Amino acid sequence: MWMFGRKKKPVLDRVLSSSQPNLCCPPPGSDRPTLCHLVLSQHASSCPGRASFPNLPGGLRESAGDSGSATAQPGAAEAPLPSPGMYQLDIVLKSGKNLAARDRGGTSDPYVKFKMGGKEVFRSRTVHKNLNPVWDEKVSLLLESLCEPLYVKVFDYDFGLQDDFMGSAYLYLESLELGRQLDVTLDLKDPQQPEHKLGTLQLAVTLSPKEGDFQDANILFRKTWKRSTKQQPHQSVRLSDIHRKAQLWRGIVSISLIEGRNLMPMDANGLSDPYVKFRLGYQKYKSKTMSKTLSPQWREQFDFHLYDEHGGVVDITVWDRDARKRDDFMGRCQVDLSVLSKEHTHKLELPLEEGEGLLVLLVTLTASAAVSISDLSANLLDDPLERQNILNRYKLLRSFHNVRDVGVVQVKVIRAEGLMAADVTGKSDPFCVVELSNDRLQTHTVYKNLNPEWNKVFTFNVKDVHSVLEVTVYDEDKDRSADFLGKVAIPLLNIRNGERKSYGLKNKALTGPTKGVIYLEMDVIFNTVKAGLRTLTPAEQKYLEEEPRVCKQLLQQNFLRVKRCVLFLINIGSYINSCFEWESPKRSLTAFLLFILAVWNFQLYMIPLSLLLLLVWNYLRVALGRDPRHGSMKEMEDMLEDEDDELDKEDSERKGFMDKLYAIQDVCISVQSALDEVASYGERIKNTFNWTVPFLSCLAIVVLSIGTVVIYFIPFRYIVLIWGVNKFTKKLRDPYNIDNNELLDFLSRVPSDVQVVQYQELRQDPSQSPNKRKKNNPG
Repeated sequence: MWMFGRKKKPVLDRVLSSSQPNLCCPPPGSDRPTLCHLVLSQHASSCPGRASFPNLPGGLRESAGDSGSATAQPGAAEAPLPSPGMYQLDIVLKSGKNLAARDRGGTSDPYVKFKMGGKEVFRSRTVHKNLNPVWDEKVSLLLESLCEPLYVKVFDYDFGLQDDFMGSAYLYLESLELGRQLDVTLDLKDPQQPEHKLGTLQLAVTLSPKEGDFQDANILFRKTWKRSTKQQPHQSVRLSDIHRKAQLWRGIVSISLIEGRNLMPMDANGLSDPYVKFRLGYQKYKSKTMSKTLSPQWREQFDFHLYDEHGGVVDITVWDRDARKRDDFMGRCQVDLSVLSKEHTHKLELPLEEGEGLLVLLVTLTASAAVSISDLSANLLDDPLERQNILNRYKLLRSFHNVRDVGVVQVKVIRAEGLMAADVTGKSDPFCVVELSNDRLQTHTVYKNLNPEWNKVFTFNVKDVHSVLEVTVYDEDKDRSADFLGKVAIPLLNIRNGERKSYGLKNKALTGPTKGVIYLEMDVIFNTVKAGLRTLTPAEQKYLEEEPRVCKQLLQQNFLRVKRCVLFLINIGSYINSCFEWESPKRSLTAFLLFILAVWNFQLYMIPLSLLLLLVWNYLRVALGRDPRHGSMKEMEDMLEDEDDELDKEDSERKGFMDKLYAIQDVCISVQSALDEVASYGERIKNTFNWTVPFLSCLAIVVLSIGTVVIYFIPFRYIVLIWGVNKFTKKLRDPYNIDNNELLDFLSRVPSDVQVVQYQELRQDPSQSPNKRKKNNPG
């Protein structure tokens, strides 16, 4: 039903950008502003299949038909129609009526999502226990096109469970009249059961053009949209130089936290729960907590990057962990790196200031060739002599020379196309950040451009061939932090040397696509033996990581991952049990004969041999096209599809929720992390035998082959004896040795199913390429 009233100046609660990737229909205009579908006689080729509106609600369908007939006149296509550069869509979510009951007692806790182009642009608050909720929430969207409909979905909120679907509807923006507020009733439907009525939503919608009004829009949206400021060329160069200087590191500072002695008691029982914080510039580390002790034994190692040629000062503080209140301060100390010699391990016993006791540390400064950035013309690997020198540096004959220097990777950042518009003017100021572990470099900024060309070459030292190269595109802002535009993650082992390739940009979580593509060319050279040895040592910890937080969706996702692994084991047990039950006589007889033969002739070398045969079997399946990984990756993609929806809750609701659950927050995070760790290791074991990372599967073949031969020729009792003697004498031979588990270190390099989905490339549709869109939309 259409209701007309005097236009009021909208009061905006929030301002969001739809950032629609589909610019198939240029928005028209006329002397009296109308809508896109009124001129479909001219633009039918731009928006195919949208000449009629069978899915419109009653009032919208009738009005659309009338408007269309009013403008379909001879000669209408001859007059050029002005096209505004952008639209503003103001929506007031009023209320819902007769919504579906999803909870016990015949009620629901409804909330509403708005989506455009597959991306969530608004989420309402939750109204508890109400089938006729009243929201009265306002939202304003900036649109580049009217061809993409607004998708409205209603859900019932369930804490700890999957939210229940309560219906959806489409609002076709071509059916809205410009400059007029319209009251719209949307009938909610279930696409699986369209005959069921799931209630209605009441909206008030106003569509207005933004042509020539960017200055006013800039003032209106300044809290959410970045102000477009015209930068001078010398400012760009100076900013690039500052960033470059801050990103280049000159060496590595390795700190081993060994133990503490005679620390201050902070608890009523005369003991403490100490942990240590380290800080060097903006690099931070935190040790594990040792419970109920005044002489903790940590045996942990932390690596810092040294950016100052003259060293620096590492600030160290000791804290007592308290679950119910603020942690207690136990003392501080410092390490002045400028007085320590390089390439030498220093044992330091540091007394704590403002506290009691001391800390025992081992500090090693290692000089390293700095990472570098240059123009495309100064390409290191394009010089045949330099390339040959690097190849000689990492040849097999030098496998045991400087084992930490595994290889080198060169990344050419060529250009990007079709980036998201982050400014109100429909442009962006993009720059690109390239990260490899804790090394981070960035390009200069290209102002007012959605198709920037950087033509920069980045060179990194490879310390771990299983590292992931992350390339992120940001929009520079003078007054606040940069806006995220897109990201790709590329494992080094997936790089094909010398291949110039386009990568579709993904969102922050790397679970779905965003707008634009980036063109990269990469080369990686490494020593295979060094890479294999490095795989059996602890992976480098990344210090630029977000703090963990409680997230219902992530908790549920990790639970489902563990459930998949448990169900896999249950299915194997059921299969074995079916042999005992003789459900299939032929299969049971075969299993019985194999069991007798295996037990009668069992030797220990058969254990790694059987795992070796499993690896070979799965390799043959992959080679023959029957990939065993396809099904699990499809399930993981579906699981991650709506992960970002649950992370974008309103701040007020999250704050109230966290205040209520503050006492159990640490428990929730621990459970969430434990589920993630269990699921990840289960998936990594599976992916080792599925040839997800061929290098690791080949390394597993080598290790299993050696294990098979060793166990075959050497009696098992001698192997156990050697292992036991080594374990008992290790601390005597090296009292400061940091223990590790080679098997877990190996598995930590195998990607889990989540990481495989994050690292895989997006399949690009040639019909949706930025170049083609540009041809179809020359304006």
